[in-house]
Amino acid sequence: MERLFRFIYQYRVFFTFLAFELLCVWLVVRNNQYQGTRFFNTSNRMAAKTVAVSQNISGYFSLREVNAQLAHENARLRKKLEQRNQSLYQLETRELTDPAIINKFDFVSARVINNSTQQYKNFITIDKGTADGIAPGMAAINELGAVGKVKTASKHFSVLISLLNIDNQVSCIIKRTGYFGTAQWDGLDPQTIDLKYIPRHVQIKQGDTIVTSGYNAVFPPDIVVGVVKSATIKNEAPFYDIQVNLSQDFSKLSFVEIVRSNLKAEKDSLELTLGGKK
Repeated sequence: MERLFRFIYQYRVFFTFLAFELLCVWLVVRNNQYQGTRFFNTSNRMAAKTVAVSQNISGYFSLREVNAQLAHENARLRKKLEQRNQSLYQLETRELTDPAIINKFDFVSARVINNSTQQYKNFITIDKGTADGIAPGMAAINELGAVGKVKTASKHFSVLISLLNIDNQVSCIIKRTGYFGTAQWDGLDPQTIDLKYIPRHVQIKQGDTIVTSGYNAVFPPDIVVGVVKSATIKNEAPFYDIQVNLSQDFSKLSFVEIVRSNLKAEKDSLELTLGGKK
């Protein structure tokens, strides 16, 4: 405190001058309409800019929370859409009333915390795990289309096998024709994936949409994988060589939705029983 008083006393002339200057400015602004208007317009403009900067900074730091909320909302809306599709397009009375069919899929939103795209076998880590009901084998999608499926899960984290993984195969169909094949990455271009086992008699067009078939009960049907980039066939070859431009840019992946198929265990159990019979 003593040092503060010494400082003020030492610069008392300067502080006195500054006080008189401020008083003069105030008197000019107070008693002259033009100067007063200019001063208050300027001060209001500066205050508005300060508030805008403050709001922008606050908005930036809240983006993560906003994105998480949007992801949860997308998951909820996707579940409602799935239920609506079941009600609209399934005409069987049981399928309109059976809760197991109406609630065939559940969706859990998750944030991507690690991702690779440059390996032959790429994986994605998310911030949800078994505590959120996630288990190996579940599909991962987002608003742009298919992402991959869960390989392993701990209590709070899960690792997904990306579509950009040479070991991952997804049952797909050509939406325009209904013919189905298998999508599998060749380990080269992270923007394209191969569609295999499409027979030579099928009419393929550049730009045809490729979607999931729903045959394996992991992915819901009609989830976009991409569009046909090129389709060629060699002499005497039974199947096309088809390249598909992925709908997903995996280098920008931020959020995913994990698809829980409530009927998968029943389907797999039945098929396993049939497969074991001689």
